[in-house]
Amino acid sequence: MEKKTLDIYCVNTDVTKQYPLGTTLEEIAEDQNITLDKPLLGAFVNNKVKELNYSLFKPKVIKFFDMESVDGQKMYQRSLCFLLVKALHDVDKTLKITIDHSISKGFYCELSTFDNKDFKPTEELVQKVKSRMQQLVNVKLPIDRKEILSTEAAEIFKKQGMTERVEMFENRGRFFSSVYSIDGFQDYYTSYLVPNTKFLTVFDLILYYDGLLLRFPTDFKTMTISPLEKQKKLFEVFREYKSWGKLLGISTVDSLNKAAKNGCGGDIIKIAEALHEKKIAQIADLIKQRGNVKLVLIAGPSSSGKTTTSKRLCVQLRVAGLKPVQISLDNYFVNRENTPRDEKGEYDFEALEAVDYEQFNRDILDMMAGKKVEMPVYNFHTGKREYKGEFMSADEKTVFVVEGIHGLNPKMSGMIPPENKFKIYVSALTPIGIDSHNRIPTTDNRLLRRIIRDFRYRHYSAEETIRRWPSVRRGENKNIFPFQEEADVMFNSALPYELGVIKVYAEPILQNVTETVPEYAEAQRLIKFLSYFKEFPDNEIPPTSILREFLTGSSFHY
Repeated sequence: MEKKTLDIYCVNTDVTKQYPLGTTLEEIAEDQNITLDKPLLGAFVNNKVKELNYSLFKPKVIKFFDMESVDGQKMYQRSLCFLLVKALHDVDKTLKITIDHSISKGFYCELSTFDNKDFKPTEELVQKVKSRMQQLVNVKLPIDRKEILSTEAAEIFKKQGMTERVEMFENRGRFFSSVYSIDGFQDYYTSYLVPNTKFLTVFDLILYYDGLLLRFPTDFKTMTISPLEKQKKLFEVFREYKSWGKLLGISTVDSLNKAAKNGCGGDIIKIAEALHEKKIAQIADLIKQRGNVKLVLIAGPSSSGKTTTSKRLCVQLRVAGLKPVQISLDNYFVNRENTPRDEKGEYDFEALEAVDYEQFNRDILDMMAGKKVEMPVYNFHTGKREYKGEFMSADEKTVFVVEGIHGLNPKMSGMIPPENKFKIYVSALTPIGIDSHNRIPTTDNRLLRRIIRDFRYRHYSAEETIRRWPSVRRGENKNIFPFQEEADVMFNSALPYELGVIKVYAEPILQNVTETVPEYAEAQRLIKFLSYFKEFPDNEIPPTSILREFLTGSSFHY
């Protein structure tokens, strides 16, 4: 009987070739001698990410990627988490670990006993775990992936003491789930891992506050780890929101889903929104107590909720007896011909030099001195700054509230005396995880917010938003994140319930991305991510909520 074959087109080699049914990606890579700058970790198969051991049974278009690609970097970081979990298990089986959140260009992790008592690690324990991780890398163990019945997976992790996973597997509505193993030790991850421990050669593990910091390459081209930079203020915000999670009884997707299932959604929304309002009121009171603040600068990455935060802060500043006046930095753009260009020769509107910050400083200083100032208006059609007779002045109670990506950059307000400034950093620092080993990246939260907003208010498809996202992220890394510790206060705009609400709005938009475009892989990853959440009711979200900035029904004008 003739052996059946299928046509496979490889983008890397621009070759179409026939292979027997069941051929793996790894076998094709070897046959076509695929070599990239870094080790191969996987491939896009019809624009969906797959591991090298994936078997092909239908004609496909494939494109291999390496460790340096965005998907390769995520696989590396995720696999390091599994390596850490396995090493801790080998060193001390009485302890369990929670991969908490991203900070200081690493993942912060906390330890506890299996009866949920906090455990503060010692330097000796850290060195033992780190040494075991290195041993596991040196012996080059395969990281196996196996599809098993979801009920069987639930039993495995129930015996491991990971009870939050039991209902997760039962509620996903899938017969089978993927379980990974290293040397017989099993764990679950929401997306793909590297095929062997031998790839995980660069990492570090150190004591960090009351837990551990798992460090990985920040430059995958050179495979180097950045010097440690402690982010005390950011860490305190995470700690504060963790305490809020305990107050709400929500720390994982499982606990959020239970709240939705048990009809507690309304209470969760009310408490979460009240905590937000209380925090914003405290910030307003702090500004009032300073006594001499004239300029409030608000900065944060895309879709962090800066605009609504500034509007809610203005309300609270009025309650505190001050006179807030909002100023848009957009009106201080330089004329288009003077806008700097990026390495591709295109206008770089996110560069600091795209803003006439010197004129901004002079205008603020003049108003602080009691002068009446004619305010600019930027004409985006002509690319020119115009003056139309709109004057602004200030008295002793006036506070200028300015929101923009460069708000925390010292140059942006360099002429203003420090005692007259108050800086706020806003970001959506997701306070829950899928489970204790699967953190939710804050970038996912913000990307989903932006996909919804772009679709509803800017008429962009999910495909277009996903395509722009890497450029947005590069701008954030250059212009926002380096200055976040400059803030006087950090405000976390994430709401513990929001991903259950976002699921309802985002899924239909993401499902319109077709498999013929590269953005399909990211759209499918986000759809899978949202599948862990039960739909959360949105009827009780107040009109002043930050979430309303991205959905509908806000009482603020944008």
